[in-house]
Amino acid sequence: MKIQVNARNRTHLFETEAGAGEKILHAGLMRGIALPYECASGTCGTCKARLVSGDISDAWPDAPGRKYLKAAGEFLMCQCSATTDVVAEVPAFVQLMETGSCVPLASKGCIVATQMLTHDVMTLDIESAEAIDFDAGQFMLVGVSEVEGMRGWSMVNFDRHARLLRFLVRRKPGGVLSDWLFADGSRTGAGVDLYGPLGHATFYPSLGKDLLCIAGGSGIAGMMSILARAEQDNYFERHDGNVFFGVRSMKDVYFLDEFTRLRAQCGNRLAVTVALSDEDPPDGLDDEYPLIRFERGFVHEVAARQMQQKLANVMAYLAGPPPAVDASIRMLLLSRVTADNIRYDKFS
Repeated sequence: MKIQVNARNRTHLFETEAGAGEKILHAGLMRGIALPYECASGTCGTCKARLVSGDISDAWPDAPGRKYLKAAGEFLMCQCSATTDVVAEVPAFVQLMETGSCVPLASKGCIVATQMLTHDVMTLDIESAEAIDFDAGQFMLVGVSEVEGMRGWSMVNFDRHARLLRFLVRRKPGGVLSDWLFADGSRTGAGVDLYGPLGHATFYPSLGKDLLCIAGGSGIAGMMSILARAEQDNYFERHDGNVFFGVRSMKDVYFLDEFTRLRAQCGNRLAVTVALSDEDPPDGLDDEYPLIRFERGFVHEVAARQMQQKLANVMAYLAGPPPAVDASIRMLLLSRVTADNIRYDKFS
């Protein structure tokens, strides 16, 4: 079936396989067309389009992102597939992907391991049926047959031609897929659907700027991938790095041993701070983790205090709950960091 997308700057034509149920967003991205998206999983509304002609099928009529659809005929490209030839309008400028970009693909995988990090956070290891190229900071869509819709999770690890993908999953109240993962009984061996890589908050060693990573909660996942890539390239021999990890209390903290290893390996040009919003740092932490700094406060406030006079040459990476990301963006813009030096993928 033929899909025609009329963007503000040009018209894009591509085809999908009849009856395959391929989402219009996925089909366009897989063919190198940079259609607009953020979460790509039905929550943010960024991928909305207006149906001009043709018929579509909506895989998730109750998707949270539908609340952003106001005009007649609007739909979410990440949730809808074409059942006939389709013409759609997208209220954005749409270009072709840059040469060398990691083009997303659909694949299958299998859960090979899980590990609890806190009472509501786990690592999830998935082995893909085929090698996947991704850039540090990107995410994948993951789905299982038992749960409607796919969810976006950032990779924690970084490897070229990766077969093993490690994700960080937080159990969310009412989160059907996270409830399925955290339920009694091992999910090891369960099959999954994968689509990706996705995401614009990518890191490349050729960047040539100091790194600033500000993450709330499980948003730290993509930052760990960025740090892994930077470590592989000895990036902190040439540039400074500052990582701010915000959580509510010490019971919500993880990756302290990995942060300690990174600090020891990368030297004094990398600094790591854990920000506790709901309690003061307990006594004895400085002795137990001498290479990590602990402070009280919201993560963007702690970052603002520590980064005074240090923002002239940074590329900032942000992740976490939308309010935390928005607060960090405001802080950076007020500190005269330009928008083109701020990268984030905001999940609703």
